[in-house]
Amino acid sequence: MSATTELAVAPPQETALAVFTAEKGLEPWLQQIRTEIDGFTPDISTRKGRDAIASMAYKVARSKTALDDVGKKLVADLKEVPKKIDAERKRVRDTLEAWQEEVRRPLNEWQAAEDARIDRHNSAIEKIRLTAIDLDGITAEDLADRVAQLEAIALGEGWEEFEAEAARGKDKALVILRAALTARRQYEADQAALARRRAEDELREQQEREARIAREAEERALREAEQRAQAEREAAARREQELIDSAANAKRAAEKAAADAEAAAELQRRQLKLQAEQAQLAAEQAEASRLAAEQRAEQARVATEQRAIQAAEDARLAEIKRQNDAADENIRQAALREADIEHKKAINRKALEAFVIGGMTEECAKQAITLIAQRKIPAISIQY
Repeated sequence: MSATTELAVAPPQETALAVFTAEKGLEPWLQQIRTEIDGFTPDISTRKGRDAIASMAYKVARSKTALDDVGKKLVADLKEVPKKIDAERKRVRDTLEAWQEEVRRPLNEWQAAEDARIDRHNSAIEKIRLTAIDLDGITAEDLADRVAQLEAIALGEGWEEFEAEAARGKDKALVILRAALTARRQYEADQAALARRRAEDELREQQEREARIAREAEERALREAEQRAQAEREAAARREQELIDSAANAKRAAEKAAADAEAAAELQRRQLKLQAEQAQLAAEQAEASRLAAEQRAEQARVATEQRAIQAAEDARLAEIKRQNDAADENIRQAALREADIEHKKAINRKALEAFVIGGMTEECAKQAITLIAQRKIPAISIQY
């Protein structure tokens, strides 16, 4: 801190906590600044006096900043204290939790082994129980295999305190399985007998069906032989009638051919006359088409020349309009730039007046506005 820019030296950091926490602890520094202000009697009518006022206002501002910075740093230092306390609390918690886990580890390992042992016995008992449930649809062979597997399970000291429960489960499962095996064997025997009866019925029905088919085939062969004989008699009668009809048709065809030949000759004569007349008409139409095509070609040439002239005129007028529009736009942009400059000058003049009223000299105020406008002052700008 410099005595040339501040009216009071801020309290040192070593005693700052006591000063700031005491009621009105900074009052002596405020009184020192007040004394400087009260003893300041500049002449407002002179340039030097006005500069002195601006300088005194600046020193008051610097004193405010210096005293506030001491308090700000003090608050920042105090904020670090809870962080250090929390860090030490966490270190103690983590250490004691690790020691707790270390002390309890043998008990946890014993408990895990005990749980695994109990689970192993319970799983074996559950496996015994599962052999005697959901038996619908299982064959007698599979049921007999389950009974044999269950009977092979040995009970003894290896089951520890679960031996009695395992024995009860085994006995109960064997009772269920044996009953299911007996019922299944009876069911399968009944199904086999039913299948034999069904096969016998199907064989008898097959034999009856084959006999019926043989009878029907014999009857169908007799009917077909009779039908073929009748068809041959009818075919012979048709062939005789066809010979008679053929002779009559040949006679009629000869008479018709003579008449057709005479009619064809007359038709050919008429067609030749018609073709000659059509050729004459086609020649006349071709000449008329040629003349019409020449006329259309001349009209197309004249229309093309007129469109070319009109297109050239349209292009000339469009270029004139484009040049006029560009000139108008340049004038509008120049007016906007001039208005923007005047707008910025007006805002800068107001900012200059505000700086001067706030205590700065006009030269300092101009320099400040120039630096701000050139964006050379961080985080400060002029809103135009």
